[in-house]
Amino acid sequence: MAEHRRLPHLRPYSAEPIVFLTVVTAQRRPILACRPAFDALHAIWSRSPEVDGWSVGDFLLMPDHVHLFTRGGRDAKPLAAWVRTWKSLSTRALKSAMPIDGSLWQRDYFDRFLRSADNYSEKWDYVANNPVRKGLCATPEEWSWKARLVDLTF
Repeated sequence: MAEHRRLPHLRPYSAEPIVFLTVVTAQRRPILACRPAFDALHAIWSRSPEVDGWSVGDFLLMPDHVHLFTRGGRDAKPLAAWVRTWKSLSTRALKSAMPIDGSLWQRDYFDRFLRSADNYSEKWDYVANNPVRKGLCATPEEWSWKARLVDLTF
């Protein structure tokens, strides 16, 4: 039987872990659940696979924080560098579109590596219900500030 070989530097995309991130605004200012923030982050993250090697799957903006699921490719920037990059780009974009003084984002962020498709589904269900739990809408489907940029299927 022939031995199956793979080139060591060509790992499948699915071998990279999915990361669940929560990033909070400075002083928990409620400035994200709006069209300028949604459009700016959507645009930045849409270009990110080619520019930084990170693909964003589902994301949801709450007034004072964002939840997103992301996966880095083989040649992706380190996670911390990528987060700094999109925070910087979004800060510039939003400061030109909205009256924002000082920092837009808290310095740190929360990350968790997901282990399975079930884990992703459970996290997304929790995230999608955030606006409902906060009384911002009656059902997850009514919340406008969410999208899926890429399918990060396991």
